[in-house]
Amino acid sequence: MTRIKYELLLLICSIIWGSAFVAQEMAMKQGLGPITFNALRFSLGTICLLPLILWRKPDKPSSRPTQPFPYKACIGAGLLLFTAAALQQTAMLTTTPANAGFITGFYILFVPIIGLFLRHKIDKSLWLGILLCLIGFYFLSVTGKFVVSTGDWLTMLCAIVFAGQITVVGYIADKGDAVRMSCLQFSICALLSLIAGLLFEQTTINQIKSAGWAIAYAGIASIGIAHTLQVVCQKHCPPAPAAIIMSLEGFFAAVAGYLILHQTLSPRALFGCGLILVGVLLAQLLPMRKPKTDAP
Repeated sequence: MTRIKYELLLLICSIIWGSAFVAQEMAMKQGLGPITFNALRFSLGTICLLPLILWRKPDKPSSRPTQPFPYKACIGAGLLLFTAAALQQTAMLTTTPANAGFITGFYILFVPIIGLFLRHKIDKSLWLGILLCLIGFYFLSVTGKFVVSTGDWLTMLCAIVFAGQITVVGYIADKGDAVRMSCLQFSICALLSLIAGLLFEQTTINQIKSAGWAIAYAGIASIGIAHTLQVVCQKHCPPAPAAIIMSLEGFFAAVAGYLILHQTLSPRALFGCGLILVGVLLAQLLPMRKPKTDAP
């Protein structure tokens, strides 16, 4: 029952993340710059984590209790998070929540590909999942004129960078308190976004006010609540089921886009979404079905 509880909480995370794509698009429609929007939402998310850091007991590192806090790695993860978030938010100017949600889900496939360069063992089923996802990307994003939108390409790049950030986080996960590390990453992302926003974007108070609800939802719910829940839940859920549940983010993005923004997908795009979802699920489920053999 304990595992089911945490899996349900991860499902709530996916719902929040998926619906946050609608908030991200609505903020862009108010004229707010994508980098400035990231600066505001990640600042809000950082503030939300501060009470947790002050009031809860920090996790003890499981590998070496006396090792120093991984500041450099956290800063690196924060830089990757800034890059991925900037690509994703800029993509929202020229793509839909459904497309952004499903294409972002490619990070689940890119993580093990990065693992190849780190000499990790990769199951052959991953390549089947990648093939299905690429075919799905074609049906979802390529129009009748064989043109992929700029936003879809940016989202694909975002998924690659997110995979790098997830890999770094996985490396340092047992080297310090997870909430503190998340807070440091968010603050780095917020600071870099603030600097870039001031340099390259023009923002007015009216634009911030108009996008206030979107900033609040993306900052408090998506960053502050969902990311914190993810950290807590993944300590109690096996990696593969957790990844499968989180991959539903794209499905919920499409549902939210339909219910809130009245956006519909063509049969061709729906077929592409289905292939991407199947590809991601196969890449996670097939390795679980193989019997484990004892080492000689």
